[in-house]
Amino acid sequence: MHIKMAYARKKGLSCNACVGNTMTKTPTLMVQGTTSDAGKSTLVAGLGRILLRRGIQVAPFKPQNMALNSAVTVDGGEIGRAQAVQALACGLEPHTDMNPILLKPTSDKNAQVIIHGKAIGEQNAKDYHDYKKVALDAVLESYARLSETYEAIVVEGAGSPAEINLRENDIANMGFAEAVDCPVIIVADIDRGGVFAHLVGTLALLSETEQSRVKGFVINRFRGDLSLLQSGLDWLENETKKTVLGVLPYIHGFHLEAEDALSRETENTAGLAQAKLNKFRIIVPVLPRISNHTDFDPLRLHPDIDFQFIGPDQVIPPADLIIIPGSKSVMADLSWLRSQGWENVINRHLRYGGKVLAICGGYQMLGHYIYDPLAIESTISNTPGFGLLDIETTLQANKHLKNISGHLVLDNTPMNGYEIHAGFTTGSGLENPVLKIGDRTDGAISPDNQIMGCYAHGLFDATIACQSLLSWAGLPEAKPFDYAELREAEINRLADIMESHMDMEKILNIMSLEKR
Repeated sequence: MHIKMAYARKKGLSCNACVGNTMTKTPTLMVQGTTSDAGKSTLVAGLGRILLRRGIQVAPFKPQNMALNSAVTVDGGEIGRAQAVQALACGLEPHTDMNPILLKPTSDKNAQVIIHGKAIGEQNAKDYHDYKKVALDAVLESYARLSETYEAIVVEGAGSPAEINLRENDIANMGFAEAVDCPVIIVADIDRGGVFAHLVGTLALLSETEQSRVKGFVINRFRGDLSLLQSGLDWLENETKKTVLGVLPYIHGFHLEAEDALSRETENTAGLAQAKLNKFRIIVPVLPRISNHTDFDPLRLHPDIDFQFIGPDQVIPPADLIIIPGSKSVMADLSWLRSQGWENVINRHLRYGGKVLAICGGYQMLGHYIYDPLAIESTISNTPGFGLLDIETTLQANKHLKNISGHLVLDNTPMNGYEIHAGFTTGSGLENPVLKIGDRTDGAISPDNQIMGCYAHGLFDATIACQSLLSWAGLPEAKPFDYAELREAEINRLADIMESHMDMEKILNIMSLEKR
């Protein structure tokens, strides 16, 4: 019996969830990539918007994601940020079923394992490899629920399906595709070079059954004259007997929230700063375990701001505002900041009248102490913070996950955001909070009004809240910048380009969807 059908019967799901039954199978397409950052997340978002435009109720899905950028869902869980953006592209609220397994690295060998939006503990790579047999149940359960609800599902793979050492018990790529019997397309990034080797090599490393379910290729980020590529495309189709479904151009200035690592476009922010020499300068340290750096996309893209991420061993330039970001390993990242000289830089910055803002883990670092009695992060029971706010934090096992709506205490400006943290903060500094959220408050502002910290992510997403915070930081005349409007425009721009450069009728046929 097909693994998915057996699972659905075990759970008492209806026939529509039994995707092994081709009579009631939910149309599904899986996008896999030859490498990380090949364009899988972007392709899924674009396909979601295209199908939505055609009147198809479509949902995104990623069986397993490894990312430190996450989002809080409508059902109170946590999923990868990319799946939240894909949900928006599909016209949906993000839900934990869209990313049932999320791995948040805490070190080079360990990761926090999140199942259906809730953390179940930390595992090393070997233990998780064995645990994947159990994790498959969670993956199939979520996929079955989406199959019951939506007309189509677009699935994103993880990394590459050709990682030989990860093939056993795979649930992220071909293991999932085989389990639910769905077709696959493979995307490769030509901007990296070696695109034909990537595609042919990836296909060659798959089993015969896996090769047979690959229905075509997409080449991403092409620059130049397409006619000069045509002989290569003809050779590729002849060599592999697979269709090239499209060649997507390099989209200059394109922005979509990053899945995890800082994108190449984001890393080039310092270069863009040369054109913003007279702008308001904001700097953010790139912590080893920086989390939710997408918080700063509205600032990075703002026309009035010279925004720079500062990496390890880089010279730390003067700035108007220093922001300490979120962290998945607060105590270790605090130690790293000290080793990089940030504590002295921050203190000097404050002496000269600069402002400091900190979010989530960064907020915890600004207090007197961080306590870890349960050894959640390390065997060190406590670590002194920067002592800039009169607070202290105790790390706890249970994570606080919540979408929030409230206002800034500074000027009563409305704001929306979300909280993802595993610490409880106390101290007299909380008497001067940053946010009022219903009947509670969040954060602390220093008595001299130079330092602000809180748990809320997404502070800058709303135009009016962003302007208020920039005014506090020293930029009172910032132009209005609507980040949500930009994101929506970019998703539509992506969909338009994909419609023009991909054979959508073939893709609909691969998915067994009628022409729409």
